[in-house]
Amino acid sequence: MKKTTILRKAIMERRAVVLPGCHDAFSAKIIEKCGFEAMQISGFGVAGSLLGKPDLGLVQMKDILDISWNITQAVNIPVMADVDTGGGNAVNAAWITERLIAMGLAGMNIEDQIFPKRCGHMAGKEVISAEEMAGKVKACAEIRNSLDKDFIINARTDCFAVYGLAEAIRRCNLYLKAGADLVFIDGIRTKEDIKKAIKKLKGPLSVNLMDAITGVKTELIPIPELAKMGVGRVSIPVASIMVAQKALMDFFTALKKSPTGTLPGETHWASSFQEYTDFAGIREYRALEEKYLPKERIQEKYKGAKKIAE
Repeated sequence: MKKTTILRKAIMERRAVVLPGCHDAFSAKIIEKCGFEAMQISGFGVAGSLLGKPDLGLVQMKDILDISWNITQAVNIPVMADVDTGGGNAVNAAWITERLIAMGLAGMNIEDQIFPKRCGHMAGKEVISAEEMAGKVKACAEIRNSLDKDFIINARTDCFAVYGLAEAIRRCNLYLKAGADLVFIDGIRTKEDIKKAIKKLKGPLSVNLMDAITGVKTELIPIPELAKMGVGRVSIPVASIMVAQKALMDFFTALKKSPTGTLPGETHWASSFQEYTDFAGIREYRALEEKYLPKERIQEKYKGAKKIAE
């Protein structure tokens, strides 16, 4: 099946399929290697990894598209892009949808914030009118229907923090009617709120558990329980960048404090060189060299070196 078809089937089964967030091709490969069946790109993570900045609408759309391309080429499982507010109005959002489908993405998240947007768990959010967002969704859905009907459009509303649950549900149903496949109420807080939303929504709900450790603003509900409730997708968007930040801070702090400036024998900090190069695919590239380069060139390149791919 196509990646879009695989993702659509998983979401429409409403079994709370988990999509961790990646922030680059490297983190995407790790998520795939750990056995997850799909993933999404984290705008929060991209802002941190690309710019070292908070998620405040600072990443340019060209960068978002370039990173989305790198990620979807690095893995074999479905990937959902994060296009923030869609790059502008409904016309811009439709163009972005066309690009993503051509690039092989399986779906996208688009939100109803006023640009410049910010991470949904940050204070100071503002939203556009529900009608304007519905127009964006409709424009994106028409492109989806003409190019790949299985491509997933996840319409996110950030109005919960400002206007409450009832308005969030109203907006989500409007977006579903306009053509969204999945909806997401950012910052929804409790299990009871999620149950109410599922009961009143006319399509599947995505729930955001942020780091999967605290949930930040949303109650941390076990995935099997969310599946029983009928949740379509579970998002864990910020874990990759936050885990990476802590791991790097811990390692380089220890290295700086070391009297010798080294950490001899403390192998728990890192993969071995061989483990990392295997993960990155060195054996596959060596096999390609063996297949296509002249034998004498291979012998000269690796003269005196142990053969990597045996």
